[in-house]
Order: sequence, then C-alpha cells, then structure tokens
Amino acid sequence: MFTALLLAVPGITALSSAARAADADLAVNGGFESGLSGWTCTAGSGTTVNSPVHSGASALQATPAGSDNAQCAQTVTVKPSSQYTLSGYVRGSYVYLGASGTGTTDVSTWTQSAPDWQKLTTTFTTGASTSKVTIYTHGWYGTGAYYADDVSLVGPGASAGQPPAAPTGLTAGTVTSSSVALSWTAVTGATSYAVYRDGAKVQTATGTSATVTGLNPSTAYSFQVTAVNDSGESAKSAAVTATTTAGSSGGSGNLPTHALVGYLHASFANGAGYTRLADVPDSWDVIDLAFGEPTSATSGDIRFNRCPVTECANVESDADFKAAIKAKQAAGKKVLISIGGANGQVQLTTAAARDTFVSSVSNIIDTYGLDGLDIDFEGHSLSLDASDTDFKNPTTPVIVNLISALKTLKAKYGSKFVLSMAPETFFVQMGYQYYGTGKWGGQDPRCGAYLPVIYALRDDLTLLHVQDYNSGSIMGLDNQYHSMGGADFHIAMTDMLLTGFPVAGDANNVFPPLRPDQIAIGMPASTNAGNGYVAPSEVTKTLDCLTKKTNCGSYATHGTWPALRGLMTWSINWDRFSNWEFQKNFDAYFG
Repeated sequence: MFTALLLAVPGITALSSAARAADADLAVNGGFESGLSGWTCTAGSGTTVNSPVHSGASALQATPAGSDNAQCAQTVTVKPSSQYTLSGYVRGSYVYLGASGTGTTDVSTWTQSAPDWQKLTTTFTTGASTSKVTIYTHGWYGTGAYYADDVSLVGPGASAGQPPAAPTGLTAGTVTSSSVALSWTAVTGATSYAVYRDGAKVQTATGTSATVTGLNPSTAYSFQVTAVNDSGESAKSAAVTATTTAGSSGGSGNLPTHALVGYLHASFANGAGYTRLADVPDSWDVIDLAFGEPTSATSGDIRFNRCPVTECANVESDADFKAAIKAKQAAGKKVLISIGGANGQVQLTTAAARDTFVSSVSNIIDTYGLDGLDIDFEGHSLSLDASDTDFKNPTTPVIVNLISALKTLKAKYGSKFVLSMAPETFFVQMGYQYYGTGKWGGQDPRCGAYLPVIYALRDDLTLLHVQDYNSGSIMGLDNQYHSMGGADFHIAMTDMLLTGFPVAGDANNVFPPLRPDQIAIGMPASTNAGNGYVAPSEVTKTLDCLTKKTNCGSYATHGTWPALRGLMTWSINWDRFSNWEFQKNFDAYFG
C-alpha cells in the first residue's frame, strides 16, 4: 500500500532524489588520510597515527595538556538556511564532536567513555546569512589522548566561487634596519591579503598595506602578495626586492662578531668559590655581575651589595673592583649589572616603583662605571593579567612599567648602552603553546610573559640569551617536545627565536624573529651549575647546525645563521671550577 502510494506520486519521488543528490560530504580530509591537512589543532596537540584507526590507514590522535582541551577544527563553506548532519567515530575518555558559528544554535555531542570506536552524530540548521561553520573535536582537561576518524559533514554544498585576481602595483616604501613597508593596489572581491617574504607566508592584512618586521640589517628580501576570499587564494603578485638599512644593531656596544658571555658571582659565594673580576680571563667578552636585588619585591629599589669578607675571604676592595672594571673596558670587554636572579623578585606594580627602579639602577651603573644592564627576572617577577592577551600591546602593570623603565634607561645612556635579557624558556618559547592564563583560564599567567618585553625592546636589545637549562620539555616549531641533555634542545629553542613563532598557536599573532647578532645561547658551564649541562661535543654540534647547517641531527632548522652572536653560561665561577671547559671549547670553535 505504501509502496504503491509512492509510485503513484512521482513528484514526491523526484523531490526526494533531488534532495539526496544535492547533499555532499563537505568535511575536508575527514579520515585524516592526508595527515592534518585541512585541520588546525590547538597548541600543536594533534597528530595522525596508524593505529588505532576506524577505517583507512590513519586517524587523529590529540592529547589535552594543562588547560588545553586539544581541539582540532576546520571551517567549512555551507549554504544558508540548510540542514546538515555532522558525524564521526571517536574513542577515548570524554570526546566531543560539535559545530560552531551555525547562525542558529551551535551543537555538540560527546561520550564520557569509548573504549572502542563509537559513532557520534548531531544535526543543525544554518542561519539565513550563514556561509561558514566550524566543525571540531576535542577532549577534556586532564584526561588522556583521544582518537577521531571518518568525520563527515553531510548537507547541501555551497556554490564554488572564484579566487580573486593576483594583486598588482606592489611597492616597497619606508625601509629600516629591521622592517619594510609594502603597499599594493586593491583587488576586487578580495577579503584579505597574504604577504610572502622570500617565498614564505609571514603575515596577513585586511587592507592594501603591511609592514614586515623582524628583518636583519643590510639584507635583501623578496616580497610578494596574494589576494584571498572565501573561494581561495590568488596567484602571487610580481616580486619586489628591498634591502634593509645597516641600522645601529640595537646598541651592540662594539661587541666582537662572536661573543662569550658569563655571569660572575659578585655578591655571594657558593660551591664554585669567589673569583676576582681582575682574574677573569680575556676570553670573556661580556661579564654580568650577579646580582642587583630589590629591597622588597615591589619597591623597585635595586641595590648591589658586593660579597662580604665573611663570605668571600678573597674579595677585592671596592677600589680594586672599580679598577678591574676599567681595565676590562680598556680591553674592549663589557661589564653589566644583572638584576634579579633566582632570589631577586622584581615586580614594578606602580609608576613610583618604575621610577625608583630607573634611579636606583642608574646609581649602580654610575657608581661603578658599567656598560649596561642585564635583566634576569625569574620566578614570579613577570606574569600576565587575565585580560592581557596581546603581546604587542601589553596592559599588565609589571610588564608595561618594565618596558617603560628600560626604554628610559636606554634613552638616558644612548646607543652604546648594552641591554641584555636572560629569561627562562618558560617565559619565552613556552609562548608557542600558551600565553598567560589562556582563552579558558587556568594556565600559568607567567607563560610567555617575557614576549611583550622582548618585542617592545627588540630595536634596543643587544643580547637575548635564554636560559636553556633548568627547563622542562618545550615544544619546538616541529610540534615535538624537546628536552635538555643534548644539542637538539639548544637547536630547537634557538631556531624558534631566529625564525619567529605563532603565539599560543595563533597564526595571525606571530612573534617575529630576532636578528642572529642579538642571540647568544644560554648553557650551564658544568654539571654543578644547573640541570641541562651538555658536553663540549654537543655544544659544537649546536653551533655547527645553527651557523653552518651541518651536524644537525633530527631537528630541521628554518635557516642558517653564521652571524649568531655566541654563547652565554652560568657561570664564570663554575667554569673556573671545571678548569675552564666551557671557555676553552668556545675559544677552539671561534678562534
């Protein structure tokens, strides 16, 4: 009876067939057979595996970490006012499948426990003006890895449009030692533009101009631009070449091409013993006096107290100490005061503390006739307010006030003033995955907290020597975790500084690369000095890879930097204790 009725009403049959024919699976690479192509996973949390799989040869594996729920998503073009069915196979604890940006009610479905493959399905209807939705999977905080496979979004396909035409009229405008301003002619139908430097995409723009930063001085670069709309990206424009100016090298203070930097225990003694400044060998080009410390964490009042005789029996007199500084400077060496250290928490929470910091640091520099300042803020000196999410425009008082103080000191002492920083990896490279408390809160607010300071001072910064020691595992640009103990860690961490990286996984918010002459690699001088010591042979591998692209091992760097400034170590005292092993290796390598 029912079959006969359908046959008797051909219009219904035709309509049903047409509706089915119009539907399509709009998800790209839903079976993950092409790796993560088409998908973006937060904080590099996703990868593809060959087992377990639901079908085919690959499936998604994503692992929540900290306050990241390991979301993997893609944006799909859809038709307005249309119904769609989202489905996929998952396994693991707490796995979610959902869609956002539907224009009506966003949907999700989940399973608390799927020891084997389980199908999740949900439906939604797009809004009257909706042309794109985002489909996603994610896990839950503190749980293990989850798996997803054969994700599909079935519904009416949107009409395929045409990418815009390639931009014309690309021109280089203002050029500095570290940036090039570009402009081009608007393209009809373009919603944004992509800027390429030497063939690699470096940023996007919504208008017809952009300034590419983070460039090296006296270097020629080739630039191209493409136009983008919902249908894709145009061909690249004709290339334009621009050469950056020589610049001032960020106040390099006439450092040698390759410099050896070391911290000298000047205010305390420990197992390494006290070393007089006059007894520091000539190999050391930059000597950081450790440490100037605040009278209280928030006072901004920095004092440099030399080691007392009761603790350092062989300490020199103030007169001999000052004479040794002058002798080092006469030999072309730089002597700086280092502020902070493990015990010297500095939090410039107010403008008054900022001003006190400037005046008290100036007094130390003037009293001893020093060449500049090293910022070694550790612990809880720097952290980000929950609302502070843009490293280029910080709002947290301790960050803003530090930047202001350092710019004031740089302006006071001029271009020869040496400014260096020694942050821990947690405050810099960890920013590739996490920044501050994160979108959902709960992250450590110190994650990446040095990035706004480095960015704001990048044209004034002489040296950045991140402490590649006493560090946990850090994710590199290959989205793999790297651990201390060999050349690989130093190569991966340094490559991030010289290549630049998206902050908190945001491809539109990139921390730009620093110049190689601004980078020295921080390493412990001996096993006594700190966790992360590597033998001289591993130091040599690190330098070979970064400066010659040889001896690299498994990590693939994004460039070759023969102008890398050199090495930093904690500490000169510990190197002396170890018969100058670190210094001798540096001298042998760079001559």
